Amino acid sequence: MIEKNKHLTIAFDIDGTLIHQIGEKEDTPRYDVIDLFHKFENMGCMMFIWSGGGVDYATRWRAKLGLKASVVRKGSLVVDISVDDEEVSLGKVNLRV
Repeated sequence: MIEKNKHLTIAFDIDGTLIHQIGEKEDTPRYDVIDLFHKFENMGCMMFIWSGGGVDYATRWRAKLGLKASVVRKGSLVVDISVDDEEVSLGKVNLRV
């Protein structure tokens, strides 16, 4: 059994991470990454989402994807784990997906 951890903070990026573009226009959920989001969430981690597109953009995608997370400005806080499709240094650990 996985131990719950309410002190671990995790932030997921939107574009390229939780969603990706197929073709020229369509944004499609990345269900494998969303599954990883839910695994951290089920462990009791404090979940955040952010986007270089801004808080409003991230808030819209949070609703579309049905995620329970706080929306913050990208890079506005240091998190334990940052999940992104790019190489970033936004968390203590940076996971590239």
